Amino acid sequence: MVRDWTLLCALLGVSCSAYAAGDPRKPNFVLFMVDDLGIGDLGCYGNDTLKTPNIDRLAKEGVRLTQHIASSPLCTPSRAGFLTGRYPIRSGMASQSKVGVYIISAASGGLPSQELTFARLAKEQGYSTALIGKWHLGLNCDRHDDLCHHPNRHGFGHFYGISMTNLRDCQPGHGSVFQHALTHVPYGALAAGVLSVALLHVWGVVRVSRRAVLAALGLVTLGVTLFLTFVATFRELNCFLMRNGEVVEQPYVSENLTRRMTAEALHFLDKNVDKPFLLFLSFLQVHTALFASPHFRGRSAHGLYGDAVMEVDWSVGEVLRALERLQLAEQTLVYLTSDQGPHLEEISVRGEVHHGSSGIYRAGKSTNWEGGIRVPGLLRWPGGFAGGRDISEPTSNMDLFPTVVQLAGATIPKDREIDGRDLMPLLRGDSERSEHEFLFHYCNAYLNAVRWAPRNGSAVWKVFFFTPMFHPENSSACFHTHACFCTPGYVTFHQPPLLFDLSRDPSESQPLTPDTEPAFHAVLQTVAEATERHRRGLVPVPDQLAPTHLLWKPWLQPCCSSWGQLCRCARDSQQGELPLSH
Repeated sequence: MVRDWTLLCALLGVSCSAYAAGDPRKPNFVLFMVDDLGIGDLGCYGNDTLKTPNIDRLAKEGVRLTQHIASSPLCTPSRAGFLTGRYPIRSGMASQSKVGVYIISAASGGLPSQELTFARLAKEQGYSTALIGKWHLGLNCDRHDDLCHHPNRHGFGHFYGISMTNLRDCQPGHGSVFQHALTHVPYGALAAGVLSVALLHVWGVVRVSRRAVLAALGLVTLGVTLFLTFVATFRELNCFLMRNGEVVEQPYVSENLTRRMTAEALHFLDKNVDKPFLLFLSFLQVHTALFASPHFRGRSAHGLYGDAVMEVDWSVGEVLRALERLQLAEQTLVYLTSDQGPHLEEISVRGEVHHGSSGIYRAGKSTNWEGGIRVPGLLRWPGGFAGGRDISEPTSNMDLFPTVVQLAGATIPKDREIDGRDLMPLLRGDSERSEHEFLFHYCNAYLNAVRWAPRNGSAVWKVFFFTPMFHPENSSACFHTHACFCTPGYVTFHQPPLLFDLSRDPSESQPLTPDTEPAFHAVLQTVAEATERHRRGLVPVPDQLAPTHLLWKPWLQPCCSSWGQLCRCARDSQQGELPLSH
């Protein structure tokens, strides 16, 4: 049908840009999300040593957002905000405790079924929808096969990917992310407790029997044994590949996974050439454990991290070329972003740098400094808006929800608060100002900072209520805990709050004071009033990342063979690799 329209338009000498696949009113959507990519990693954002020609081409032909903000500095909540257009705290996807993401597959938390994703609403409008790659928003609730949080339940008609994230433990030889768990053991308190009991026993205040001592030692031994068993079996139990509801590879082989997922994406495009579609290609790269296929290994000047970025760029190029081959580029809105900033604490077991760059921005993943939440934002739709432009207004990854929903012909839900704003007025040039006057930056469930872009001025104010304690102190990362945390003991509270003007100080290098900024108190007062209005609009919901939802539950464990075989299997039908093109 698309080819017929194209031929007819060519014969008549008119533009076919108004015609979308299967419906002249509806565009297709291809949405790329790279994991942990830094805004400073791409040529189109200033990197001149890492080659990303396909992504740079996307920027040149489309619109580059230079103040594009993730809804959270962590994977799980950021992806929830992206898919639903809502601050993660509204859906319970912002943790009220220390851990802010899902670590194991047999956890019971996840994106609640009552949340609406743009994929679900697009599917209701007749779109073919697919998620290829990383999900990280839960899997099961009560049984190992109920799939209550699975992508298929949230509007994606096809899923090929992983339910979790790609951790170091998923690849042999990359160490374990859980080695950092030992830094959270309260050694001082435990030692003080043992010493106190020993002294009280010596002084005759309390009596500690030999049986009690042996029982305590037994519990410690059991705890250590369980922890070591958990680490030793983590790869087999948690690093698996799914095709829709079936586990097809456990553990997955990562080396050629990007090539396999790219082939899956091209197959989806070929199959849906004559109907409207939404493809979400969610890369496992460049989250650690890093990997790259043999063709890309050793090609960059930035080690394995750079190799992985180059492979992502190749994959983006393959999809863009497929759209052109199928004569769909004109009617397809393409979007590329990262879920948050680079994970600056990622140093390999051999001391290699395994993280990206925040460019001129401060800090990275797990913080609400600009380096943790300011991400690439590239959009191209030749039939919908002119390219070759930059937009510096504040935008959010939550904005994709109303943008996609309305272009797909659906209606924005009225029964819930939608925090995203339609990007089309900015992209088409109908408006010069963002609809986001305020953006609220959460660290887990704790309001960390507020951004204010007054409608009648050029300033972009940012107010911090607390900031993470970096280690070492002169760094911009939390190397002692492998990520920065939001809870007391890991943060410094500020009264009055810290104030920056990002229009003058995008690197957040020097907080303003009443002496250096005449509007200091007025800005803080306005932000305080906006914060109070925002908080009044929050409705309490269950915490989907509460410890009870994060703990391993054996009855929820996906297993594609048997426990005796440690759940191992290899029956993925997509074993062929996509031939490389240049």
